[in-house]
Amino acid sequence: MEALGFTASFTPSLPNSINSSRLSHFRFCSQPISPLHPIHGDASKRSKLVFTTLSSASSSSTASTTTEPILDSPVNETEGEGEKFDWFAQWYPVMPVCDLDKRIPHGKTVMGLNVVAWWDRNQNDWKVFDDTCPHRLAPLSEGRIDQSGRLQCVYHGWCFDGSGDCKLIPQAPIEGPPVHTNKRACVAAYPSTVQHGILWFWASSDPKYRDILSVKKPPYIPELDDPSYTKPMACREFPFGYEILTENLVDPSHVPYAHYNLLPNPTPKDKRVDREGGTPVNMRIRNFDINGFDTARFGGASQFIAPCVYYSSVSVSALRELAKKEGDGSASAPSKVKDSSSQAPEKKVLLVFFCIPVGPGKSRLIFTFPRNFAVWADKLVPRWILHVRQNLVLDSDLYLLHLEERKILEAGLSNWSKACFMPTTADSQVIAFRRWLRNYSGGHVSWGTKFSGVLPPTPPKEQLMDRQAFQYAK
Repeated sequence: MEALGFTASFTPSLPNSINSSRLSHFRFCSQPISPLHPIHGDASKRSKLVFTTLSSASSSSTASTTTEPILDSPVNETEGEGEKFDWFAQWYPVMPVCDLDKRIPHGKTVMGLNVVAWWDRNQNDWKVFDDTCPHRLAPLSEGRIDQSGRLQCVYHGWCFDGSGDCKLIPQAPIEGPPVHTNKRACVAAYPSTVQHGILWFWASSDPKYRDILSVKKPPYIPELDDPSYTKPMACREFPFGYEILTENLVDPSHVPYAHYNLLPNPTPKDKRVDREGGTPVNMRIRNFDINGFDTARFGGASQFIAPCVYYSSVSVSALRELAKKEGDGSASAPSKVKDSSSQAPEKKVLLVFFCIPVGPGKSRLIFTFPRNFAVWADKLVPRWILHVRQNLVLDSDLYLLHLEERKILEAGLSNWSKACFMPTTADSQVIAFRRWLRNYSGGHVSWGTKFSGVLPPTPPKEQLMDRQAFQYAK
Protein backbone atom coordinates (compact mmCIF):
# COMPACT_ATOMS: atom_id res chain seq x y z
CA MET A 1 0.00 0.00 0.00
CA GLU A 2 2.87 2.33 0.73
CA ALA A 3 4.24 1.70 -2.74
CA LEU A 4 0.87 2.44 -4.28
CA GLY A 5 0.67 5.68 -2.36
CA PHE A 6 4.09 6.64 -3.62
CA THR A 7 3.14 5.67 -7.15
CA ALA A 8 -0.01 7.75 -7.02
CA SER A 9 2.05 10.84 -6.37
CA PHE A 10 4.01 10.53 -9.62
CA THR A 11 2.78 13.53 -11.55
CA PRO A 12 4.45 15.97 -13.97
CA SER A 13 5.09 18.46 -11.19
CA LEU A 14 6.44 15.95 -8.70
CA PRO A 15 10.10 16.88 -9.21
CA ASN A 16 9.34 20.43 -8.24
CA SER A 17 7.80 19.16 -5.01
CA ILE A 18 10.68 16.83 -4.29
CA ASN A 19 13.26 19.49 -5.14
CA SER A 20 12.44 21.32 -1.92
CA SER A 21 14.27 21.52 1.35
CA ARG A 22 12.64 18.17 2.19
CA LEU A 23 14.82 16.42 -0.34
CA SER A 24 17.88 14.90 1.20
CA HIS A 25 19.64 13.35 -1.73
CA PHE A 26 19.90 13.75 -5.48
CA ARG A 27 22.26 11.30 -7.10
CA PHE A 28 23.34 10.62 -10.64
CA CYS A 29 25.30 7.90 -12.29
CA SER A 30 28.97 8.76 -12.60
CA GLN A 31 28.39 9.33 -16.31
CA PRO A 32 24.70 10.04 -16.78
CA ILE A 33 25.04 11.09 -20.40
CA SER A 34 28.24 9.45 -21.52
CA PRO A 35 27.32 9.34 -25.22
CA LEU A 36 27.20 13.13 -25.14
CA HIS A 37 30.76 13.61 -23.95
CA PRO A 38 32.17 14.38 -27.41
CA ILE A 39 29.31 16.79 -27.95
CA HIS A 40 29.80 18.70 -24.74
CA GLY A 41 33.49 18.93 -25.38
CA ASP A 42 36.25 19.24 -22.80
CA ALA A 43 34.62 19.47 -19.39
CA SER A 44 37.58 21.53 -18.17
CA LYS A 45 36.52 24.30 -20.53
CA ARG A 46 33.03 24.52 -19.12
CA SER A 47 32.19 27.63 -17.15
CA LYS A 48 32.96 27.60 -13.44
CA LEU A 49 30.20 30.13 -12.97
CA VAL A 50 28.26 29.66 -9.76
CA PHE A 51 24.98 31.45 -9.06
CA THR A 52 24.09 32.09 -5.45
CA THR A 53 21.34 34.10 -3.86
CA LEU A 54 20.46 35.20 -0.39
CA SER A 55 18.11 33.08 1.64
CA SER A 56 14.60 34.25 2.33
CA ALA A 57 15.82 35.55 5.68
CA SER A 58 17.99 38.21 4.01
CA SER A 59 17.02 41.83 4.23
CA SER A 60 15.26 43.34 1.26
CA SER A 61 17.93 45.98 0.73
CA THR A 62 20.70 43.41 0.54
CA ALA A 63 18.65 41.03 -1.58
CA SER A 64 18.02 43.68 -4.21
CA THR A 65 21.75 44.06 -4.75
CA THR A 66 22.21 40.31 -4.92
CA THR A 67 19.59 39.47 -7.53
CA GLU A 68 21.29 41.30 -10.40
CA PRO A 69 24.74 39.64 -10.21
CA ILE A 70 23.08 36.23 -10.40
CA LEU A 71 22.00 37.00 -13.91
CA ASP A 72 24.38 39.68 -15.09
CA SER A 73 27.71 39.30 -13.31
CA PRO A 74 30.60 39.17 -15.84
CA VAL A 75 32.79 37.31 -13.35
CA ASN A 76 33.96 33.86 -14.54
CA GLU A 77 31.89 34.01 -17.70
CA THR A 78 32.11 30.94 -19.91
CA GLU A 79 35.15 30.74 -22.17
CA GLY A 80 32.75 30.25 -25.05
CA GLU A 81 31.39 33.79 -24.79
CA GLY A 82 30.03 34.84 -28.17
CA GLU A 83 28.85 31.32 -29.03
CA LYS A 84 25.34 31.09 -30.41
CA PHE A 85 23.11 28.09 -29.90
CA ASP A 86 21.99 26.60 -33.21
CA TRP A 87 18.40 25.52 -32.59
CA PHE A 88 18.18 23.71 -35.93
CA ALA A 89 21.30 21.61 -35.35
CA GLN A 90 19.87 19.62 -32.46
CA TRP A 91 17.99 16.41 -31.72
CA TYR A 92 14.34 16.88 -30.70
CA PRO A 93 11.79 14.40 -29.33
CA VAL A 94 8.73 13.98 -31.54
CA MET A 95 6.51 11.61 -29.54
CA PRO A 96 6.73 8.54 -27.31
CA VAL A 97 6.64 5.48 -29.56
CA CYS A 98 3.90 4.00 -27.38
CA ASP A 99 1.60 6.78 -28.64
CA LEU A 100 2.36 6.22 -32.33
CA ASP A 101 0.18 3.89 -34.42
CA LYS A 102 2.27 2.07 -37.04
CA ARG A 103 -0.72 1.85 -39.37
CA ILE A 104 -1.02 5.58 -40.06
CA PRO A 105 1.20 8.66 -40.49
CA HIS A 106 1.33 11.20 -37.66
CA GLY A 107 1.72 14.95 -38.11
CA LYS A 108 3.53 17.00 -35.46
CA THR A 109 5.16 20.41 -35.21
CA VAL A 110 8.58 20.88 -33.60
CA MET A 111 10.59 24.12 -33.80
CA GLY A 112 8.00 25.41 -36.25
CA LEU A 113 8.76 22.51 -38.59
CA ASN A 114 5.73 20.53 -39.74
CA VAL A 115 6.88 16.92 -39.81
CA VAL A 116 5.23 13.57 -40.41
CA ALA A 117 6.29 10.46 -38.50
CA TRP A 118 5.50 7.08 -40.04
CA TRP A 119 6.50 3.43 -39.69
CA ASP A 120 8.49 2.06 -42.62
CA ARG A 121 7.86 -1.66 -42.41
CA ASN A 122 10.28 -2.30 -45.27
CA GLN A 123 13.17 -0.92 -43.22
CA ASN A 124 11.57 -1.80 -39.88
CA ASP A 125 12.09 1.71 -38.58
CA TRP A 126 10.32 4.99 -37.82
CA LYS A 127 10.87 7.79 -40.32
CA VAL A 128 10.42 11.55 -40.04
CA PHE A 129 9.73 13.56 -43.20
CA ASP A 130 8.79 17.11 -44.04
CA ASP A 131 4.99 17.09 -43.90
CA THR A 132 4.67 18.36 -47.46
CA CYS A 133 4.08 16.47 -50.68
CA PRO A 134 6.31 17.92 -53.45
CA HIS A 135 3.42 17.69 -55.94
CA ARG A 136 0.93 20.28 -54.65
CA LEU A 137 2.20 20.78 -51.07
CA ALA A 138 -0.56 18.72 -49.46
CA PRO A 139 0.17 17.44 -45.91
CA LEU A 140 1.48 13.87 -46.01
CA SER A 141 0.24 13.38 -42.46
CA GLU A 142 -3.28 13.23 -43.93
CA GLY A 143 -2.19 10.35 -46.15
CA ARG A 144 -1.88 6.63 -45.54
CA ILE A 145 0.55 3.72 -45.60
CA ASP A 146 -0.10 1.86 -48.86
CA GLN A 147 -0.17 -1.90 -49.42
CA SER A 148 3.56 -1.89 -50.22
CA GLY A 149 4.45 -0.14 -46.96
CA ARG A 150 5.15 3.24 -48.58
CA LEU A 151 3.94 6.66 -47.45
CA GLN A 152 1.16 7.69 -49.82
CA CYS A 153 -0.15 11.21 -50.30
CA VAL A 154 -3.93 11.01 -50.06
CA TYR A 155 -4.41 13.88 -52.53
CA HIS A 156 -3.12 12.31 -55.76
CA GLY A 157 -1.57 9.01 -54.68
CA TRP A 158 2.13 9.83 -54.95
CA CYS A 159 4.14 7.25 -52.94
CA PHE A 160 7.47 7.61 -51.13
CA ASP A 161 9.90 5.11 -49.62
CA GLY A 162 11.81 5.40 -46.35
CA SER A 163 14.51 7.55 -47.93
CA GLY A 164 12.05 10.12 -49.23
CA ASP A 165 12.40 9.00 -52.84
CA CYS A 166 9.25 9.04 -54.94
CA LYS A 167 8.36 5.52 -56.10
CA LEU A 168 5.06 6.11 -57.85
CA ILE A 169 3.27 8.91 -59.67
CA PRO A 170 -0.02 7.32 -60.80
CA GLN A 171 -0.67 10.09 -63.33
CA ALA A 172 2.61 9.44 -65.21
CA PRO A 173 2.30 7.14 -68.29
CA ILE A 174 3.90 3.76 -67.71
CA GLU A 175 5.63 3.87 -71.07
CA GLY A 176 6.77 7.47 -70.57
CA PRO A 177 9.91 8.89 -68.93
CA PRO A 178 10.37 7.95 -65.24
CA VAL A 179 9.46 11.39 -63.89
CA HIS A 180 9.22 9.99 -60.37
CA THR A 181 13.03 9.74 -60.28
CA ASN A 182 13.40 13.51 -60.60
CA LYS A 183 14.92 15.03 -57.45
CA ARG A 184 12.04 17.47 -57.28
CA ALA A 185 9.70 14.54 -56.67
CA CYS A 186 11.49 13.63 -53.42
CA VAL A 187 10.36 14.47 -49.89
CA ALA A 188 12.83 16.00 -47.44
CA ALA A 189 13.78 13.30 -44.92
CA TYR A 190 15.15 14.15 -41.48
CA PRO A 191 17.67 11.97 -39.63
CA SER A 192 15.74 10.08 -36.97
CA THR A 193 16.22 7.48 -34.27
CA VAL A 194 14.35 5.82 -31.42
CA GLN A 195 15.95 6.18 -28.00
CA HIS A 196 14.41 5.60 -24.57
CA GLY A 197 11.12 4.70 -26.24
CA ILE A 198 10.92 8.15 -27.86
CA LEU A 199 11.15 9.02 -31.55
CA TRP A 200 13.77 11.76 -32.09
CA PHE A 201 14.66 13.71 -35.22
CA TRP A 202 17.46 16.07 -36.23
CA ALA A 203 15.90 19.43 -37.10
CA SER A 204 17.68 19.85 -40.43
CA SER A 205 17.31 17.84 -43.62
CA ASP A 206 20.58 19.19 -45.04
CA PRO A 207 22.47 16.24 -46.62
CA LYS A 208 25.56 17.09 -44.56
CA TYR A 209 23.68 15.79 -41.51
CA ARG A 210 22.78 12.46 -43.09
CA ASP A 211 25.12 10.55 -40.76
CA ILE A 212 24.75 12.84 -37.75
CA LEU A 213 23.70 9.93 -35.52
CA SER A 214 27.24 8.54 -35.68
CA VAL A 215 28.62 11.89 -34.49
CA LYS A 216 26.04 13.24 -32.08
CA LYS A 217 23.30 11.30 -30.31
CA PRO A 218 20.28 12.45 -28.29
CA PRO A 219 20.92 12.83 -24.54
CA TYR A 220 21.27 9.40 -22.96
CA ILE A 221 19.89 8.56 -19.52
CA PRO A 222 20.96 5.03 -18.46
CA GLU A 223 18.00 4.36 -16.16
CA LEU A 224 15.59 4.74 -19.08
CA ASP A 225 17.19 1.67 -20.65
CA ASP A 226 17.51 -0.25 -17.39
CA PRO A 227 14.99 -3.16 -17.31
CA SER A 228 14.82 -2.96 -13.50
CA TYR A 229 13.04 0.41 -13.80
CA THR A 230 9.40 0.99 -14.68
CA LYS A 231 8.94 4.07 -16.82
CA PRO A 232 5.40 4.90 -17.98
CA MET A 233 5.47 7.87 -20.32
CA ALA A 234 3.01 10.68 -21.03
CA CYS A 235 2.76 13.65 -23.37
CA ARG A 236 0.84 16.94 -23.21
CA GLU A 237 0.48 20.04 -25.41
CA PHE A 238 0.39 23.53 -23.87
CA PRO A 239 -0.85 27.01 -24.93
CA PHE A 240 2.37 28.69 -23.82
CA GLY A 241 5.91 28.61 -25.13
CA TYR A 242 8.96 26.47 -24.47
CA GLU A 243 10.58 29.20 -22.38
CA ILE A 244 7.70 29.34 -19.89
CA LEU A 245 7.34 25.55 -19.84
CA THR A 246 11.00 24.97 -18.98
CA GLU A 247 11.10 27.84 -16.50
CA ASN A 248 8.10 26.35 -14.71
CA LEU A 249 9.57 22.84 -14.51
CA VAL A 250 12.89 23.98 -13.03
CA ASP A 251 11.06 26.05 -10.38
CA PRO A 252 10.59 23.98 -7.19
CA SER A 253 8.89 26.54 -4.98
CA HIS A 254 5.65 27.02 -6.94
CA VAL A 255 4.40 23.51 -6.24
CA PRO A 256 2.76 23.96 -2.80
CA TYR A 257 0.86 26.98 -4.12
CA ALA A 258 0.06 26.45 -7.80
CA HIS A 259 -0.77 22.78 -7.16
CA TYR A 260 -2.22 23.13 -3.67
CA ASN A 261 -3.91 19.96 -2.39
CA LEU A 262 -3.06 18.10 -5.61
CA LEU A 263 0.38 16.86 -4.55
CA PRO A 264 1.61 15.54 -1.20
CA ASN A 265 3.60 18.03 0.87
CA PRO A 266 6.09 16.33 3.22
CA THR A 267 6.56 19.44 5.38
CA PRO A 268 5.27 18.68 8.92
CA LYS A 269 2.35 20.96 9.75
CA ASP A 270 4.05 22.28 12.87
CA LYS A 271 7.01 23.36 10.72
CA ARG A 272 5.03 25.32 8.14
CA VAL A 273 5.05 29.10 7.93
CA ASP A 274 1.74 29.07 6.07
CA ARG A 275 -1.08 26.69 5.17
CA GLU A 276 0.54 25.57 1.92
CA GLY A 277 3.93 24.74 3.44
CA GLY A 278 6.38 26.61 1.26
CA THR A 279 10.00 26.51 2.48
CA PRO A 280 13.45 27.88 1.52
CA VAL A 281 15.23 25.98 -1.26
CA ASN A 282 19.02 26.13 -1.35
CA MET A 283 20.71 25.69 -4.75
CA ARG A 284 23.95 26.50 -6.53
CA ILE A 285 24.30 26.56 -10.31
CA ARG A 286 27.53 25.21 -11.75
CA ASN A 287 29.07 24.05 -15.04
CA PHE A 288 27.14 26.68 -16.98
CA ASP A 289 27.83 26.76 -20.72
CA ILE A 290 26.16 26.51 -24.12
CA ASN A 291 25.21 22.88 -23.42
CA GLY A 292 23.22 23.72 -20.27
CA PHE A 293 24.02 23.68 -16.56
CA ASP A 294 24.04 21.55 -13.41
CA THR A 295 22.38 22.36 -10.10
CA ALA A 296 24.06 21.37 -6.84
CA ARG A 297 21.79 20.92 -3.87
CA PHE A 298 21.87 18.74 -0.78
CA GLY A 299 25.05 17.00 -1.91
CA GLY A 300 23.56 16.00 -5.27
CA ALA A 301 22.57 17.58 -8.55
CA SER A 302 20.01 17.97 -11.29
CA GLN A 303 20.80 18.81 -14.88
CA PHE A 304 19.50 20.85 -17.79
CA ILE A 305 20.78 19.53 -21.13
CA ALA A 306 20.02 22.06 -23.84
CA PRO A 307 17.64 22.41 -25.40
CA CYS A 308 15.10 19.83 -24.23
CA VAL A 309 16.11 17.71 -21.25
CA TYR A 310 15.79 18.45 -17.53
CA TYR A 311 16.25 15.57 -15.11
CA SER A 312 17.30 14.52 -11.61
CA SER A 313 17.04 11.50 -9.32
CA VAL A 314 15.73 10.96 -5.81
CA SER A 315 16.91 8.55 -3.14
CA VAL A 316 13.79 7.32 -1.36
CA SER A 317 15.65 6.13 1.75
CA ALA A 318 17.44 9.45 2.20
CA LEU A 319 14.18 11.34 1.71
CA ARG A 320 12.53 9.31 4.47
CA GLU A 321 15.53 9.76 6.75
CA LEU A 322 15.43 13.53 6.50
CA ALA A 323 11.65 13.64 6.86
CA LYS A 324 11.95 11.61 10.07
CA LYS A 325 14.64 13.90 11.47
CA GLU A 326 12.60 16.99 10.67
CA GLY A 327 9.54 15.43 12.24
CA ASP A 328 11.26 14.97 15.61
CA GLY A 329 13.11 18.28 15.38
CA SER A 330 16.57 16.78 14.92
CA ALA A 331 17.03 17.75 11.29
CA SER A 332 20.49 18.83 10.29
CA ALA A 333 22.61 18.53 7.20
CA PRO A 334 21.37 15.54 5.18
CA SER A 335 23.38 12.42 5.82
CA LYS A 336 24.80 10.45 2.97
CA VAL A 337 23.13 7.23 2.00
CA LYS A 338 25.34 4.21 2.52
CA ASP A 339 26.40 2.63 -0.69
CA SER A 340 27.35 -1.00 -0.22
CA SER A 341 27.56 -3.63 -2.90
CA SER A 342 26.30 -6.15 -0.34
CA GLN A 343 23.03 -4.28 0.09
CA ALA A 344 20.01 -4.41 -2.16
CA PRO A 345 19.91 -1.77 -4.94
CA GLU A 346 19.03 1.65 -3.60
CA LYS A 347 15.44 2.67 -4.26
CA LYS A 348 15.46 5.57 -6.68
CA VAL A 349 13.00 7.69 -8.59
CA LEU A 350 14.22 9.50 -11.69
CA LEU A 351 12.39 12.64 -12.81
CA VAL A 352 12.74 13.22 -16.54
CA PHE A 353 11.24 16.02 -18.64
CA PHE A 354 11.56 16.61 -22.39
CA CYS A 355 10.53 20.21 -23.13
CA ILE A 356 9.74 20.69 -26.82
CA PRO A 357 9.43 24.06 -28.61
CA VAL A 358 6.49 23.88 -31.01
CA GLY A 359 5.98 27.51 -31.98
CA PRO A 360 5.55 30.94 -30.36
CA GLY A 361 3.11 30.43 -27.49
CA LYS A 362 3.02 26.64 -27.97
CA SER A 363 5.00 23.79 -26.43
CA ARG A 364 4.89 20.06 -25.79
CA LEU A 365 6.04 18.06 -22.77
CA ILE A 366 7.05 14.40 -22.69
CA PHE A 367 7.65 13.17 -19.16
CA THR A 368 8.37 10.00 -17.24
CA PHE A 369 9.26 9.12 -13.65
CA PRO A 370 11.26 5.86 -13.76
CA ARG A 371 11.74 3.96 -10.51
CA ASN A 372 13.32 0.65 -9.53
CA PHE A 373 10.80 -0.37 -6.86
CA ALA A 374 7.08 -1.22 -6.84
CA VAL A 375 7.48 -1.95 -10.53
CA TRP A 376 4.44 -4.21 -10.40
CA ALA A 377 2.15 -1.28 -9.59
CA ASP A 378 2.36 0.15 -13.11
CA LYS A 379 1.30 -3.22 -14.49
CA LEU A 380 -1.87 -3.10 -12.42
CA VAL A 381 -2.85 0.56 -12.80
CA PRO A 382 -4.10 1.47 -16.30
CA ARG A 383 -2.15 4.24 -17.99
CA TRP A 384 -5.25 6.38 -18.42
CA ILE A 385 -5.80 6.52 -14.65
CA LEU A 386 -2.33 8.00 -14.17
CA HIS A 387 -3.09 10.50 -16.93
CA VAL A 388 -6.24 11.71 -15.17
CA ARG A 389 -4.29 12.77 -12.09
CA GLN A 390 -1.40 14.15 -14.10
CA ASN A 391 -3.72 16.32 -16.16
CA LEU A 392 -5.34 17.74 -13.02
CA VAL A 393 -1.93 18.94 -11.89
CA LEU A 394 -1.01 20.32 -15.29
CA ASP A 395 -4.33 22.13 -15.57
CA SER A 396 -3.92 23.88 -12.23
CA ASP A 397 -1.40 26.48 -13.42
CA LEU A 398 -1.97 26.35 -17.19
CA TYR A 399 -3.96 29.59 -17.46
CA LEU A 400 -1.59 31.38 -15.09
CA LEU A 401 1.42 30.44 -17.24
CA HIS A 402 -0.34 31.46 -20.44
CA LEU A 403 -0.93 34.96 -19.06
CA GLU A 404 2.52 35.19 -17.43
CA GLU A 405 4.16 34.64 -20.80
CA ARG A 406 2.39 37.69 -22.20
CA LYS A 407 3.33 39.85 -19.23
CA ILE A 408 7.00 38.91 -19.64
CA LEU A 409 6.92 39.89 -23.31
CA GLU A 410 5.18 43.15 -22.46
CA ALA A 411 7.96 43.95 -20.00
CA GLY A 412 10.54 43.09 -22.66
CA LEU A 413 12.88 40.10 -22.68
CA SER A 414 15.88 42.37 -22.20
CA ASN A 415 14.27 43.74 -19.02
CA TRP A 416 13.38 40.34 -17.56
CA SER A 417 15.91 40.45 -14.72
CA LYS A 418 14.80 43.97 -13.77
CA ALA A 419 11.08 43.33 -14.05
CA CYS A 420 11.23 40.21 -11.86
CA PHE A 421 12.45 40.45 -8.25
CA MET A 422 14.08 37.17 -7.20
CA PRO A 423 15.98 37.52 -3.91
CA THR A 424 16.11 33.84 -2.85
CA THR A 425 17.94 30.72 -3.95
CA ALA A 426 14.60 29.10 -4.81
CA ASP A 427 14.77 30.95 -8.15
CA SER A 428 18.35 29.94 -8.99
CA GLN A 429 17.43 27.49 -11.75
CA VAL A 430 14.93 29.90 -13.28
CA ILE A 431 17.60 32.61 -13.36
CA ALA A 432 20.16 30.19 -14.80
CA PHE A 433 17.79 29.09 -17.56
CA ARG A 434 16.94 32.68 -18.49
CA ARG A 435 20.62 33.52 -18.48
CA TRP A 436 21.34 30.57 -20.74
CA LEU A 437 18.70 31.87 -23.17
CA ARG A 438 20.13 35.38 -23.02
CA ASN A 439 23.79 34.39 -23.41
CA TYR A 440 23.36 31.95 -26.26
CA SER A 441 20.10 32.82 -28.01
CA GLY A 442 19.19 36.46 -27.42
CA GLY A 443 16.75 35.58 -24.63
CA HIS A 444 14.36 33.44 -26.68
CA VAL A 445 14.05 30.52 -29.07
CA SER A 446 15.47 31.39 -32.49
CA TRP A 447 12.80 30.33 -34.96
CA GLY A 448 14.77 31.39 -38.02
CA THR A 449 12.49 32.87 -40.67
CA LYS A 450 9.56 30.65 -39.68
CA PHE A 451 7.92 33.04 -37.20
CA SER A 452 8.02 36.69 -36.21
CA GLY A 453 7.89 35.72 -32.54
CA VAL A 454 4.48 37.33 -32.01
CA LEU A 455 2.23 35.29 -29.74
CA PRO A 456 -1.19 34.15 -30.94
CA PRO A 457 -4.15 35.96 -29.34
CA THR A 458 -5.48 34.70 -26.01
CA PRO A 459 -8.70 32.72 -26.47
CA PRO A 460 -11.35 32.48 -23.73
CA LYS A 461 -10.19 30.59 -20.63
CA GLU A 462 -12.66 27.77 -21.30
CA GLN A 463 -11.05 27.18 -24.68
CA LEU A 464 -7.53 27.23 -23.24
CA MET A 465 -8.54 24.64 -20.67
CA ASP A 466 -10.02 22.33 -23.32
CA ARG A 467 -7.67 19.35 -23.08
CA GLN A 468 -9.06 17.64 -26.15
CA ALA A 469 -8.32 20.65 -28.35
CA PHE A 470 -4.66 20.70 -27.33
CA GLN A 471 -4.29 16.93 -27.08
CA TYR A 472 -4.89 16.65 -30.81
CA ALA A 473 -3.02 19.80 -31.74
CA LYS A 474 0.01 19.21 -33.92
